[in-house]
Amino acid sequence: MKQAFLILVTSSCVLFSCTPNQQKIEQVSTIDSSLQVKATSILEHKLSEINAQSGQAIIMEVQTGQIKALVGLTRKDSANYQPCESFAVAQESGLMHPISLLAALETSKIKLSNIVNTGNGIYSVHDRKLKDHNWNRGGYGELTVEQGLAVSSNIATCKAIELAFGDNPQSYFDILAKMDYGKPDSIIGIKDMKPAYCATPKDKNWTKTALAWFSIGYNQLISPVQMLTFYNAIANNGKMVQPQLYKDSTVIINPQITSRANIDSLKQALRFNITDGLGKTAYSDKVTVAGIQGTCQVSINEDSVEDYSNTEYAVEFCGYFPTDNPQYTIIVSINKIGLPASGGLMAGDVFRQIVDWMQTK
Repeated sequence: MKQAFLILVTSSCVLFSCTPNQQKIEQVSTIDSSLQVKATSILEHKLSEINAQSGQAIIMEVQTGQIKALVGLTRKDSANYQPCESFAVAQESGLMHPISLLAALETSKIKLSNIVNTGNGIYSVHDRKLKDHNWNRGGYGELTVEQGLAVSSNIATCKAIELAFGDNPQSYFDILAKMDYGKPDSIIGIKDMKPAYCATPKDKNWTKTALAWFSIGYNQLISPVQMLTFYNAIANNGKMVQPQLYKDSTVIINPQITSRANIDSLKQALRFNITDGLGKTAYSDKVTVAGIQGTCQVSINEDSVEDYSNTEYAVEFCGYFPTDNPQYTIIVSINKIGLPASGGLMAGDVFRQIVDWMQTK
């Protein structure tokens, strides 16, 4: 089964049927066969190690949008992981924090050097409690926004968004739309892809707490390849390009998603996360990397909400390298049931192994 999948993905070309008066059109795959095989092996080993349900690893060339590896694995009725092509499946994502902060930077109301007080790790948002992952250890207290990002503080991101958009939540979504967050709507070679779903203040079911939870990745559905597209734009100094599985001329979705100054600020924060934050597991001694980890609940069993034993988590990492002249962007997304669940320790480790192999091959 796996061998058949690799042949399908790494095939050098696909021929389309044409009318008798037309020559056959040859489309050449962007997939690097050796990278595809290695990324599959690295991801499969990690899924087995942490007893995960499924995972994806996607590697894209920054300037062209060419996808060099597209790996999907899932466990079905056995201990073995089987290839799958569910690349259009969308879910909530803990990788939203930097995107929210980029939107906030665009208002000029927030800087990454601003101090926010995360208190004891529990923050009341109207009638709901927003918690940081270390709430049971007393929280982080006062942090800069950049430090909050590096420790994956939900509260730090939420408070920054409240300061920037609290009086006009719709303006946050207007900036996201201007940045083309959630694009593309389709990719040739990926079946059943749909536009990303985002709950907005215009929806009938919008609540007072929705903005806070959206800013950290909830109240939305986005596929890993769409999230990768956005991070690739950050690596590409703000230029968003269309991902492609067949070699063609580069298609630009958005020539500049935000100001270059704010892109540069966020890129510095993503590098800081690797050197001084929870992204240290993704650190490579072979090349400088930048990126962010994310963890979120994607399915909750109400019967076990206290022990979280049947809660499904998405643990993710998305980053790029080398930082001074990015060539590749990589996203690793893993779904697993129960704790521990760490985007940095789990998905970040897959990212690092892929990067190291790419630097030595």
